[in-house]
Amino acid sequence: MLRINKKVEYALMALKFMADEKSQGELASAREVCDKFNTPFDTTAKVMQAMNNSGILQSAKGIKGGYVLARDLNTLTYMELARILEKKMGESLCRGTEGNCELIGSCNIIAPIERLNVTLNQYLNQLTIKQLFDMAFNSTPPSNQASFSV
Repeated sequence: MLRINKKVEYALMALKFMADEKSQGELASAREVCDKFNTPFDTTAKVMQAMNNSGILQSAKGIKGGYVLARDLNTLTYMELARILEKKMGESLCRGTEGNCELIGSCNIIAPIERLNVTLNQYLNQLTIKQLFDMAFNSTPPSNQASFSV
């Protein structure tokens, strides 16, 4: 199962909020996102700052400051967002930055698991945030969605 860390989760929540509940150009503050979703302020603020630094959001400073979407969510992929926010990316369950799994010498599913990892990464590299939101809140999948076989 795909695991999403809290930073990516908070980023997705903020992006959905800003796309759906804010008019174009209307600012959203980290505090507003925290209050709306009951997320921790420090982490949410850091996530929004990271998205600002990478050009996903644009900040406005001052007492009435905040963030606006600077990028169309049709052009931002899930993997791009995850790479911006996560420290460890691209690891498989079998081989990771902290070494190989203890069962790697006797495991009989290394090849299928690694193929699954490659396939999921390919899919997530193409899946835009807009498509992700559309899939979750619409009954029909996006028509331009690529399909992959394992």
